[in-house]
Amino acid sequence: MFGKIVYLTDNLAHIEIPDGTPVAQNLMNMHVMFDDDNKKILGEVEDIDKKIVKVRFLGEVVNNKFIPGVIRKPTLQAKLRVINRDEVGLIVGEDNPGSMVLGVSPLYDDYPIRMDINALFSNHMAVFGNTGSGKSCGVARLLQNVFTNPNVMPFKSNFFIFDAYGEYHNAFKDINKINPNYNFKFYTTNKTADPNNIMRIPIWLLGRDDWALLLEAETHTQLTIIERMLKLVTIFASDDEISHRYCNHIIAKAIMAILFTNQTCASKRNDVYAILANCSTEEFNLETVVKGVGYTRKFRELFVIDTAGQFPESNLMTEYVSSFIDEKLDVYEPAVTKYFTLEDLEKALSFTLISEGLLRNDKMYDEAITLKVRLHALVIGENSEYLRYPQFITLENYIASLISYNGKKAQIINFNLEEIDDTFAKSVTKIYTKMLFDFTKRLNVRASIPFHIFLEESHRYVQADNDKFLLGYNIFERVAKEGRKYGLIFNLISQRPVEISDTVISQCSNFLIFKMNHPRDLEYIKKMLPNISEEIVEKQKTLQPGTCVAFGMAFKVPMIVKMQMPNPAPSSSNCNVVETWQVKRG
Repeated sequence: MFGKIVYLTDNLAHIEIPDGTPVAQNLMNMHVMFDDDNKKILGEVEDIDKKIVKVRFLGEVVNNKFIPGVIRKPTLQAKLRVINRDEVGLIVGEDNPGSMVLGVSPLYDDYPIRMDINALFSNHMAVFGNTGSGKSCGVARLLQNVFTNPNVMPFKSNFFIFDAYGEYHNAFKDINKINPNYNFKFYTTNKTADPNNIMRIPIWLLGRDDWALLLEAETHTQLTIIERMLKLVTIFASDDEISHRYCNHIIAKAIMAILFTNQTCASKRNDVYAILANCSTEEFNLETVVKGVGYTRKFRELFVIDTAGQFPESNLMTEYVSSFIDEKLDVYEPAVTKYFTLEDLEKALSFTLISEGLLRNDKMYDEAITLKVRLHALVIGENSEYLRYPQFITLENYIASLISYNGKKAQIINFNLEEIDDTFAKSVTKIYTKMLFDFTKRLNVRASIPFHIFLEESHRYVQADNDKFLLGYNIFERVAKEGRKYGLIFNLISQRPVEISDTVISQCSNFLIFKMNHPRDLEYIKKMLPNISEEIVEKQKTLQPGTCVAFGMAFKVPMIVKMQMPNPAPSSSNCNVVETWQVKRG
């Protein structure tokens, strides 16, 4: 079939087809071998016409091992042949203790395609493809292969799946049938369907940046307000003598700041009443009894205005209020984090609003009010239940609780996010990602507990947000750049890669590309991925559902992979219109 080499370019060999030789069309994308003296060079058939076969160089075979890249091109006298079955294993992976099956090769009679587990799961991965191309089934099959792999028992694995549609529950719910040591854990946002497995986040584990996301903060001033709010809620949560003193100290300072303004007494009274309407204690409310020398007054009576427009009891008022001011409390920092609720946080924000500096600064006060409105909407809204955890727990114990199931280790933890809106879902995925990142950074032995985050519909969450301006970083981009060394690995699943952060995609080392047709996505993939060629892009355009082009660090050469249907399959099939349209008879 193959004649002599006509000429060579940097990446291609042009081979003559002898006259009268029938051209086998199924040679397209097949691998061929150049036998040239003592060296073997692997190539792939890229194009065929009536007279010329074009073959792209892929690598060399040295000591029966495939090495990607070609340093020495074959000579014009080299002989070309289709690789034999024994040589297929050199490029599709060999069976060894650290390998697993991904799928089969449709080009080589369903020859198993294996990959190095470390090369695949110690690096970030992206799975792209149109709706219906087989992404969800491919991801489900990939993880099912992990747990059915006879070479490795992944007992200590931790796969966190953030599931936009609740598709993966069916694929993994019976994983313990494979091995009783394997367990699947499920969290849901559906409060009625499965109330016992509601996703709940301990809010005291959230820092300033997390609350900035939840409250949709927009300015650095609001970050300062959030910091103050978190400090106060931690102090108030102690519910001890110093907490009580701190409340009175804040109210007293706010009142004194009002009393020393040049407002009319009526305006001062109204401002003080407004403070007490939002922040009051036993010592500071309108009915509090204030003792003078030989007489008493209720606190409201101290603000009676005489005919001269003044407070007759201004001395008693000033003396009483100032007695609660303790400047040493301004530098007090709570020693430990305590349990608190959303209502406690709302109270702390109210106290933040009256603290010194906010009342007299209209811009800061307006931005604080914006946060207060958003926090109140969160407290009374449908999402509040997801932020109500029943008892205090530390970060380490919370992570441990996520991966435990009935006293056993859970390897797959699935979060069904289908009942919450995209804005809240984005905050949730960022919060959990940051929790896991902080946890892995604290480990005594780096990367000793790996976590794999699978983000379904990742284009909804992994975007170029305002986070960099506001917080100085985007947690997804930080994990993409730094997470690998701590054992925190991303797996992005998306039908619109063009909407995903460039930085995150650029850090992915492995790709499974199912069929994609949108020209913007195809152009974006070519632009963003340095190791993707025009040939790979063209290959994926004609792929069948469930078949992908796989390439990256885990693959010796880009491969067309046919993945088996997962068993059981995820709940990702289309609606059966014919069946639902028809009226059942009888």
